[in-house]
Amino acid sequence: MNVLMFTNTYAPIVGGVSESVQRSKHQLQQAGHRVLVVAPRLEGQPEHEPDVVRVVAVQHFNGSDFSLPVPIPGQLFDAIEAFEPDIVHSHHPFLLGDTAARAAETYGLPLVFTHHTLYEHYTHYVPGDSSRMQRFAVALATQYTWLCDEVIAPSESVKQLLVQRAGNPDMTVVPSGVDTSRFATGKRDHWRDHFAIPTDARVIGHLGRLAKEKNLAFLAGAVCQALVEDAEAWWLVVGDGDAREAVEAAADRHGVSERVCFTGCLHGQALIDAYHAMDVFAFASHSETQGMVVAEAMAAGLPVVALDAPGVREVVRNGENGRLLAHEDEQAFALALAECTDARYWPALHEAALSTAQAYDEARCAERCLRVYRLAIARGGPFTHADDGGWERVRSRLGAEWQMLRYRGRVLRHLVQEEWREEWREERPSWWPGQHEDEPELPSR
Repeated sequence: MNVLMFTNTYAPIVGGVSESVQRSKHQLQQAGHRVLVVAPRLEGQPEHEPDVVRVVAVQHFNGSDFSLPVPIPGQLFDAIEAFEPDIVHSHHPFLLGDTAARAAETYGLPLVFTHHTLYEHYTHYVPGDSSRMQRFAVALATQYTWLCDEVIAPSESVKQLLVQRAGNPDMTVVPSGVDTSRFATGKRDHWRDHFAIPTDARVIGHLGRLAKEKNLAFLAGAVCQALVEDAEAWWLVVGDGDAREAVEAAADRHGVSERVCFTGCLHGQALIDAYHAMDVFAFASHSETQGMVVAEAMAAGLPVVALDAPGVREVVRNGENGRLLAHEDEQAFALALAECTDARYWPALHEAALSTAQAYDEARCAERCLRVYRLAIARGGPFTHADDGGWERVRSRLGAEWQMLRYRGRVLRHLVQEEWREEWREERPSWWPGQHEDEPELPSR
């Protein structure tokens, strides 16, 4: 099978979507399939990428770690036609996601979309962030699902969320995979020796982008509280970003700065060794669709303490492989960290974490993804425009543009509906959300 993937984030960007696309690509190729990735041109990208097509991108958009691709579809047609794809897999609902939808429509190919991200948690990266912008992000992603033949949700909670938002019901849960055998082996002493952490110290760990949407203000307060209560505990923070200053400030306030260690961004074995230097993994994000780092941590045998949130609650089983807290309570979170490093409970939590991770092995996840591809192809049939003549090609491209206009129209109608509802919530709080005889008729979908 020839799989054409479109993603707005890719190597050398560090992040869940980038890692997921790279791992999926690798597993599909290992299974004998061909994969071509369309991604932004980035600073520091590999020099030799025979299976990647790069498009022009604005670097470090709005001061973030992300780049803004500026796709010019005409420049991609030669590469797409030479590749002869059987299916198109989009990893975003905008920018190169739009290009993916155009390519699928132009060539009569089935389109699959993975809803990796809860985009409403990321609108602070866009100028003019507001509740209206958050509603736009939700509408954009939800309506995009209706352009697709099949939708992949990384977790059951995200699938249920899309159902509630009236997304395309042709949806399958396929988590992003982890190379469990690789993450199971690491050098416990490497980073401990590097930071002069005592051999018998209890190390709390966290890994990920240090960004606002990761809820690091709460996490820093809770972990630093744990360090105050346990003078032999340390915190190992893997990653970098603008929120590092907030973490450092929390450590200063609690007087534990000397026991908080930052590794910066890590890759490969150095990253795996960092997991193995830890005794428990702390995670507080509400913005995940799966929380790939949680599965990685469990593949390294770590119990996880996390907040109950979409994408995380499927992995962390309270009292079995870690602790799942319903509310943001720093003291309760600190206590849970202490319990998970207690010698009486840790061995059982460790074994349960390893067992949980097996369900997220990337080979299994790649096979589940292939089943979705086959289902989408079976639904759409074998027809393709790839071998059409010039006039038919023009017609199909015009059809793709018309499809995109209809998609944007649906997004606009959805936003108008939400605006009307918001106004009436404010004007009739005593009876909303129940029906009322004075309620105006909303625009139809």
